[in-house]
Amino acid sequence: ACLHSASILASRSWYHFSMKTSALYLRTIIFGINDSLVSTVGFLAGISVAGVPRSTIVLTGIIYALVEAFSMAMGDFLSEESAEEYISKSNVNDRPSVIAAVLMFISCVLASLIPLVPYIIFTSGTALIVSICLSVLSLFIVGMVGARFSRLPMLWRGARMAFLGGAAIAMGVAIGIFMPAV
Repeated sequence: ACLHSASILASRSWYHFSMKTSALYLRTIIFGINDSLVSTVGFLAGISVAGVPRSTIVLTGIIYALVEAFSMAMGDFLSEESAEEYISKSNVNDRPSVIAAVLMFISCVLASLIPLVPYIIFTSGTALIVSICLSVLSLFIVGMVGARFSRLPMLWRGARMAFLGGAAIAMGVAIGIFMPAV
């Protein structure tokens, strides 16, 4: 009976660890996509409406995307490791935090391509519109996918993510309009 009880406890412990790890990875991917989409499109839109040349928009967009992805990955690693150490009051296995950091980097880089590619393909005016529309649509889809995993209302979560991200994008455009390139 003791062995059976120990087996059940180990099984439950593994289940909770697995669910916690899966939730961590889902959070990391959604956070990476959301942050990268919103900040990259806001940044690109802001410098685009300020009248910066398209080649400069593309160059700064690539630099921004890679620096942001690395920064987000390191921030994710350090914050997750710190939280785990706080809970356990000791050093922890870094593997889940390293995997989360890699997922953060990849999701940030891939998501940043959505608002950046239109500036490579189209002229600045068209690229601005396509970049914003694709980014808001992507935010809506990511919100819906996250809600699907969590079994929450998909349409509402998609709309909420698109609206909140759209507000940040509008801020980038407004800053670019009121602070033209020097």
